[in-house]
Amino acid sequence: MPIITEAELRDRIRRPRRGMKVTVPAGARFSPSARDFIHQWELEIVEDAPAASDGGAPTAAQVPERERPGWDRPAAFPVNFSGPRPVCPVCGQPVHDKPEHMTQLDATHFAPKNIPRIRFRGKMDSVQGLVQLIAARARAWNLAELAGHLDTLAAYCREIVSAEYNEREVAPLVIAGLDEAALREATHHPQRALGIPHLTPGPEDHEILHWLNYLRAQVREAELVALDAFAPPPMYEPTRPDLVRALNRLSSAVYYLELLFKAGKLGWRIP
Repeated sequence: MPIITEAELRDRIRRPRRGMKVTVPAGARFSPSARDFIHQWELEIVEDAPAASDGGAPTAAQVPERERPGWDRPAAFPVNFSGPRPVCPVCGQPVHDKPEHMTQLDATHFAPKNIPRIRFRGKMDSVQGLVQLIAARARAWNLAELAGHLDTLAAYCREIVSAEYNEREVAPLVIAGLDEAALREATHHPQRALGIPHLTPGPEDHEILHWLNYLRAQVREAELVALDAFAPPPMYEPTRPDLVRALNRLSSAVYYLELLFKAGKLGWRIP
């Protein structure tokens, strides 16, 4: 169980008011200076209910594996080296000693590392790494439900790359119990879905909300990199519209987690 420090309380509250209520994770402990801060401002500490006990959407870890989408699973090494060696795209001969400037494009070909498709994979690797970093930060704040949803998004990043590598359709995204249609509805009409307006994180917001907002910006950048790779000029018509759609829905999923957090449904909050 992480210990909440005075600095973390001040960062969360910003402008303390005597007697204000502060909701913290169930079982949270406080550092000595945090306890002094609570006493000084006569804060009322309210413990939040354990994750998903209020009927909230279950995370991937709480759903039996047989009931999850096939892509929602832990990471594994992505490349299978069995079968014939990939060939050179120029001469068509098997490549036994791969040059440093080339990588595996698919099961049968190598390609230079700086072509648009490989740049896209690199960007997706960065997005997945950021998702996992934020999940680690969420766990440090004892936001287990949020971390579980981020684990699902990391798995979906791997699904996108796998579908691109194997030249197959990307599977639909499911997050926090919402399919793509419900996700689109909730993120377009948050007042109706969650009782809060569209949000723009500001200086009074929690660090985690800013991390999520940054993640959403990176996903939107990944969508542009995908368009560079799969919708080049002069036509700009995507050859892989499923990849572009998947990234658009991934951006919506991150925004939905922002909305859930802002609405106080994923961890401690101030009424």
